[in-house]
Amino acid sequence: MFEQAEAAGTGDFFVPLSSRRRREVYFCRVNGYNGAIARFISDYYDAALKNGVVVEGKIGNPTPENLEYYDEIMGPAFRLSVDFIGAALTKWLPRMNRTQRENTANSIFTVLSGLKASGKNENMLKNAYVKFMCWLYYKFERIANALGGENLPKILYEGTVSTYELLLLSVLSQAGCDIVLLQYQGDAEYLKLDPGSKYSKPLHLDGASPFPAGFTLSRLREQRRAAQERERLFGPPPAKRSCTNAWLSGDIFADLRKAPGERGGDGGFFYNCFVRINGVEDRLTYQNELYRLRADLLRRGRKIVVVNGEIPAPSPEEINAVRRQSCQTVSQLVADLSGNLRFAADQELRRLMRRAFAELLLEEGDKAGANLNRLTGKAVTLLCWAGRFYPRLFGNRNGGDIVCFVHFGGCKTDNEALFCRFLARLPVDVLILKPDLGQSCRLSDGLLYERNFPESLPAAAFPEETEAVQTGTSAYHAERDLDSLMYRDSGLYRDRQYEKANILLLRTMYEEIPILWDQELKYRPNFSAEANSVTMPVLFSKISGVKDGDAAAYWGGIKRLLTEDTVLIPSVPHRRPEATNPVKAFAPGFWKNGRLQKNIIRSHKAYPYALLREPMQNYLLDKMQLLIEQRLIRGTFENGTEYAIISVALNLEKNILRLIQKFDFTKKNPKLIYIAAGEAALSLEDAIQAAFLSLVGFDILLFVPTGYQCVERYYTKNVMEEHQAGEYKYDLSVPDFSAISFRGKPTWRSMFFRRGV
Repeated sequence: MFEQAEAAGTGDFFVPLSSRRRREVYFCRVNGYNGAIARFISDYYDAALKNGVVVEGKIGNPTPENLEYYDEIMGPAFRLSVDFIGAALTKWLPRMNRTQRENTANSIFTVLSGLKASGKNENMLKNAYVKFMCWLYYKFERIANALGGENLPKILYEGTVSTYELLLLSVLSQAGCDIVLLQYQGDAEYLKLDPGSKYSKPLHLDGASPFPAGFTLSRLREQRRAAQERERLFGPPPAKRSCTNAWLSGDIFADLRKAPGERGGDGGFFYNCFVRINGVEDRLTYQNELYRLRADLLRRGRKIVVVNGEIPAPSPEEINAVRRQSCQTVSQLVADLSGNLRFAADQELRRLMRRAFAELLLEEGDKAGANLNRLTGKAVTLLCWAGRFYPRLFGNRNGGDIVCFVHFGGCKTDNEALFCRFLARLPVDVLILKPDLGQSCRLSDGLLYERNFPESLPAAAFPEETEAVQTGTSAYHAERDLDSLMYRDSGLYRDRQYEKANILLLRTMYEEIPILWDQELKYRPNFSAEANSVTMPVLFSKISGVKDGDAAAYWGGIKRLLTEDTVLIPSVPHRRPEATNPVKAFAPGFWKNGRLQKNIIRSHKAYPYALLREPMQNYLLDKMQLLIEQRLIRGTFENGTEYAIISVALNLEKNILRLIQKFDFTKKNPKLIYIAAGEAALSLEDAIQAAFLSLVGFDILLFVPTGYQCVERYYTKNVMEEHQAGEYKYDLSVPDFSAISFRGKPTWRSMFFRRGV
């Protein structure tokens, strides 16, 4: 029989028998975990699959069918002798050679003799013998003719071994095989069976710790399948791998100027950088330094591609060009969409792109709460941009070229961040420039290297032409610093300091309306300003009835609300559906795929707002989309009301546009007053205009002396606050407000508070 020895290391298990010191085998217990153990388990598992047996859980007692078959072939006879056991093995396991049979018979005899010595009776010995024989046949027959061979068979047992399982494993060990027990819960249970470690030895390795939670052979197989699937998705490996940032000196602009051959000498890598620079080192020279960087790269024959601000979203044509099928898993999605990378003519580049695409999509898919539809949208956008930029980045490319891609202003969206991460895994230097420290960037990546400077410099674009290069004097920048100090978190605001705003509908008392009406927004309750946006508290109220039935005081009160920023609509309906609207015919083309087509609108011949300042144009289009998405107007996405919203919002009257043009989100806001004195109600177009201008930031008041419903039926929710001011009055005639005198009349404010003048 073979002698059990203690392995000096995990490598001993894979040594052929002829290279071992003597006829020795290893039977060990693994009770701890580290990197070396993980590799050993993986390698030993492979060896056991190839030439051995893997036991997960228990071996399992022989079934009645197993025992019936044994009785049919072997009969009921049993005798505790080596000759009897050897003869039985000849009949039961005929593939064994004589040496294997003798070793196994001697080993079984030794184990059974030990049981007899411990007090087991003849019947118990026979039961143990039959169990061993069934286990040998049904579980270990595949290694019966390999026992004691040059490449010893391997048994890998996972779990807590039982008494008779341990005895059988001892038999197989002495007959000529290596055995490893994986004991995830430690050695305590085993030592109850074998206190002196007679049958097996613990495998000692430095730095071992308890097994990680959930570690199993099943998990190992899952990880392997996942790794194999990832390799299948990645496709054939590229000839070169990326060495990103490891070669940088820290002087980024100087590093960018280095030719690819000057960055490193290992031919198995391409050397690129992935850098974000926050702030500027010197505001006086920054723009000129960027211009010289671009000129130097072009002079050296290097390509440089610059994106200022946001990357334009994919067009419908680009999206439709991406071939895709319905997928149920992230892996299917990656495999399906990877075929769209065929536009890359360079095979090496195509392999790099496929690997980067698969790596990033699988990583995105692993994130908690990842949604397959949303991931599909990201992947399609990534492919659209990859196809769009491919000619500029890689057209007429030589094998060793490293292109420079500059994103100026930081990544505003997750899709932009994903695209930059994609490029950084290709032969591309990716440079993110964020000179304005007040701007945000959504890019995050383990490969990203950052340089931070304390100076901030608002800049709109990368200077690509001599005419575009601008700089400022020291006095100019000092003034900007003072400006920033004065107007940041101080309650003071520059003219039109903010380009974006959200509204907050104020719920007020009836008497508060005249107090708030002519007040600057920054003084109203709940006004706030953050970053580049403000929250504006605005009024949207309906006043029903006439206070005390006093019509003269009623009209006088309205007169006092007619400030220079107020538009009065004295009769309704004001906007009629049959009225000429030059935008109406084109509105269906301005809304596609659930989005307002802002670029199409702004380039259209019917677009009326091109004369407005640029930020205000963007602001109006954003509010237009918001009104549609809120479904506030009844019929939106049901009967084409979304097109009515677009046609009304793009056809505002000149006096309203002029108020919008001068609107400063921190000062007095524009106002709109409707008077519905008769039985006529507002039109759908009036309702749309009121809701849209409310989102823009107008105060809206509807004076309805009759108390009738006048606009409510057009809204899906109650956005107006209604004040019951007094007695309902009918058949009132709206006066000429320019002829109304306040002399001797109570003021609007005193009328609210019931005080005379």
